[in-house]
Parts: sequence; C-alpha cells; structure tokens
Amino acid sequence: MSAIADNLNRVRQRIAEAARGCGRDPADIRLLAVSKTKPVAMLREAWEAGQRAFGENYLQDALPKIAALEDRDIEWHYIGRIQSNKTREIAAHFAWVHGLDRLKHARRLSEQRPATLPPLNCCIQVNLSGEASKGGIEATRLPELARQVAALPGLRLRGLMTLPDPASPLDDQRAAFETLAGLRASLAREGLSLDTLSMGMSRDLEIAIAAGATLVRVGTDIFGARD
Repeated sequence: MSAIADNLNRVRQRIAEAARGCGRDPADIRLLAVSKTKPVAMLREAWEAGQRAFGENYLQDALPKIAALEDRDIEWHYIGRIQSNKTREIAAHFAWVHGLDRLKHARRLSEQRPATLPPLNCCIQVNLSGEASKGGIEATRLPELARQVAALPGLRLRGLMTLPDPASPLDDQRAAFETLAGLRASLAREGLSLDTLSMGMSRDLEIAIAAGATLVRVGTDIFGARD
C-alpha cells in the first residue's frame, strides 16, 4: 500500500471517529482531497485508493491534471478565488465551485455552463473572520445572494463554505463552524434547503464535523505539505 493510501485511510478513520463521537453517520460526511500543487502521479495514487473527489485552487494548475485524468471518474471541485476571466473554464471543467461570493461571477458561471453538462454545484463562501485577504461574503448579505444564485439556470446552490483563520484558536474556529451551520438553518427557514456545509481541513476536521460539516477539505494530511 502506498503512503498516500495509508494517509487516506488515516483521514477516513479520523472522519469516522469524529462522526461517531457526535452521534453522526460517517457516511454523511464526504472527503475532498485538496490536490493543489501536487503532481498527477499523486492524484492517481489517491484515485487507486478509492478517492474520487479532488479540489484545486489554481486553474492553470488544474486544467492539465483534468486533461491527464479524463479517463478516470473524478469529481473536480474548484476551491480557489473566482475571477471573471476564469469563469468560462471553471464552468466547463468543474462539477463544484466552493468560493462563490459575487452575483456577477454567479451569472457568468450560469451563462457559460455548457448545456451538455448538469448544473454546476455551488457553495457560497462566507467570510466569518473578517480577514481582508480572504474571499467570502459578509453574513448579513448572505440571504440576498443565496436567493439570487438559487434562481439562476445552470447552477445548483448546494450549500455554504467558510475558511476560518488557521492561526486562530480552535475555539474561535469552532465558533465559526457553528455560525455557518446556523446560517444554513436560517436559510432553510426561508425556504432554501441546502445540503452542504464545506468546512474543516487537516487541522480542524473534528470540530468541523461536530458543528455539522458534510464535506471536509483535506490536503496536507493526504499529500503532504504544499510544495
């Protein structure tokens, strides 16, 4: 068994233990392998170990990987910052987008999604830490954007995503995760039933799962430190 397969097994075990520890079904939590900057060979190893969903931050890095692995049943997630000049390629090559925070980008993705593909699954990114360097919409503006995105053809609004400050104490990260779960519940009361909370990474996946994460994004603990 390869090192990556071993790492995947350990991460899956962590997810299962965290889920059972808070009374949840481990099957309700998906693992997204964050493969940014990693070579195709590593992704192949992960795929051979049963991993099917991969997350990429950089479009110029992702497109050659998608082409090289087009014969594999991979679900590609774009988890980087969205720029207007990249929406056409994102709409054409990815199944999910996690960093949506502007109606302008949502409209472009909707218009540019090929009719031959199913709707593009979207998560709205919410900035709960107030960091200017991070994308994401303010929580107070979320309901309006969520309603607008949900109405666009070619897109399917699936949920919410957040990226707490990794340098902050775990209690602060826990609070951010619980806040995001509360925002999803609030949208549900308004008639927007979303099934995805994209939150939690290598360091904090346990507290994210306890707060309700349905998808955790793990890179370092699978592929090693970023190059």
